Amino acid sequence: MDAAAAAAAKRVAIVGAGVSGLAACKHLLARGFLPVVFEAGDGLGGAWRHALPSTRLQTPASSYRFSDFPWPPAVAEEVFPRHDQVVAYLAAYARRFGVLEHVRFGCEVIAAEYAGAAAEEQVAAWDRWAGNGEAFGDGPGEWVLTVQHRGSEATQVYRFDFMILCTGMYSGVPNIPTFPANQGPEAFRGKVLHSTEYAAMGGAAAAELIRGKRVAVVGSGKSAYDTVAECADPNAGAGGPPCTMVCRSPRWMVNGGFVWGGVSIGQLFMSRLAELMVPHKPGEGIALRLLATLLSPLRWAITRVAEEYYTARIPMMREHGMVPRRSFAWAVSACRLGVLTERFYDRVAEGSIVIERARSVAFCSDGLVLDAGGGAGERVVEADVVVLATGFRGADKLRGIFASPRFRSMVAVGPDNPAPLYRQCLHPRIPQVAVIGYSDSGSSMYHYEMVAKWVAHLLDGAVRLPAVAQMERSVAEWGEYARTHGGGGRDGEGPCVSAACTWFNDELCRDMGYNPRRKKGILAEWLEPYGPADYASIR
Repeated sequence: MDAAAAAAAKRVAIVGAGVSGLAACKHLLARGFLPVVFEAGDGLGGAWRHALPSTRLQTPASSYRFSDFPWPPAVAEEVFPRHDQVVAYLAAYARRFGVLEHVRFGCEVIAAEYAGAAAEEQVAAWDRWAGNGEAFGDGPGEWVLTVQHRGSEATQVYRFDFMILCTGMYSGVPNIPTFPANQGPEAFRGKVLHSTEYAAMGGAAAAELIRGKRVAVVGSGKSAYDTVAECADPNAGAGGPPCTMVCRSPRWMVNGGFVWGGVSIGQLFMSRLAELMVPHKPGEGIALRLLATLLSPLRWAITRVAEEYYTARIPMMREHGMVPRRSFAWAVSACRLGVLTERFYDRVAEGSIVIERARSVAFCSDGLVLDAGGGAGERVVEADVVVLATGFRGADKLRGIFASPRFRSMVAVGPDNPAPLYRQCLHPRIPQVAVIGYSDSGSSMYHYEMVAKWVAHLLDGAVRLPAVAQMERSVAEWGEYARTHGGGGRDGEGPCVSAACTWFNDELCRDMGYNPRRKKGILAEWLEPYGPADYASIR
């Protein structure tokens, strides 16, 4: 049997048809595999399909794209395309590379169980991943997937030699805050919903729900800003009540990606030179660690300049107490940097949005009870509708797929275990399964694509894995990096590699047999951030 026939004979399942699932399918097809993609929804795009109408990219279009598939010229002219343009781009990508015909819509994977090779205790004790360090193992091990089809209570069982989980971190299981006893949503007489429920209602229905109502949105991330703006507009023109944003921990939200007209945030914080200043990178030697320490004053100075620049550019941040406590560099490292919703502070100035700061939030019958701390006492924000824009628990959604309690516990994410996956995609002791989209970076699309390329090379035999013990040492190093830089175990999500993204991609390139230094000229190599085009030749 030749290599192409051998690849086609292997049964590979991909769970999810969002950005990471499409990338995984495309690169497996390019290497001769014929994967099956299970998608619970009725279309491509994952979380992008259910975004608010005003949602735009958080990353410039030049960076948020697949390496071998540019944006259409008309869209490429926009710095931050709309969510519907992102969905159209993903659909075009799927058509162009033959992905669409491999997707089964309306098929939700409700359980995955490993069977056939050995007992779970024996599997967990293997010295080599999957028994022999290869993608498909050296025995009869397989994944048994239970799939429920839309519109039916019946389930169907499928068997695969390898499974790739692309379930994402920003949908599925809402992150609902913990409230004091008897002070949760059950104490409120009005309506409480999560921002994902609000977005799923559609523009007309959502506007009708809040028209003439007192609305409070709890949250401080990008979804909170977008939701507040959406909730403010229906009442603003009709003289209705303002929308209240309840914020506990402000984040850095910028109105554009450039500093001083031509120097980008990427050049300041995500170039190779900028990465030299980041300490505790996994696998760095003593010399590089010392150099990072020596350069730390320069990184601090760059951070302070960026903070002063954006605070001066958006003066209402300081006026309304929205200057973050955490540094700008921390926001980049922890994937907590966002793009400010268009005209957000204009709405604040007009009075259609009111910002309330609070150390803690609880419910009462008439709305929300806010405690600002510092002895200021409690106050009540009256509301008819409360929207919780508090993110998702992507780790819980991922864990829920595994039928085995042992495997579920292995992929638990938290402050003490922020990066449980080797190369951000393989658990050293769970065989024949990869996860793509569990970690994040400044530009998630090409980050996911790079991991998808690595997984495709692994399945094709082009990547050889080290012993499990060595894989676990690498996992521990990335876990320590995530803990140090604030990007691990955040709200039940996976780690962020943003400030060490090129360092991480260098590891992937070396594994796949490619030169990690991919730019022309030493100045470009050190001063320009890496982007999708730099990795286009890796197939």
